[in-house]
Amino acid sequence: MSGGIGEGRLPMCRHTLSAITAAGLLCAGVPLLSCSSSRTHESTGEYVDDSAITTKVKAAILEDPALKSLQISVTTYKGVVQLSGFVDSKAMVDRAAEVAGKVSGVREVKNDLIVK
Repeated sequence: MSGGIGEGRLPMCRHTLSAITAAGLLCAGVPLLSCSSSRTHESTGEYVDDSAITTKVKAAILEDPALKSLQISVTTYKGVVQLSGFVDSKAMVDRAAEVAGKVSGVREVKNDLIVK
């Protein structure tokens, strides 16, 4: 018997089901991709880690009797700390880099401090 009701619909249903499954898998993968980092973008976890490192470095600089300077800015990206701002001497430039480098999680220190 050909030409009955429902004939020819089965392949269409399989196609639709495959398309829906593929779309679902694609959508499920998007959040995972957005949490990964790239060369120019940090993941959420990296951002939180870098914020914690920045806070620790700022606290260490303020606690150091030779530095105690609010004129030192600290930024961190993927564990690399950048120091910028103005200090009174070359010794302070060197000391700030030393203090920052000892903080847990710091992979590298880029010291852009300027002696005023």
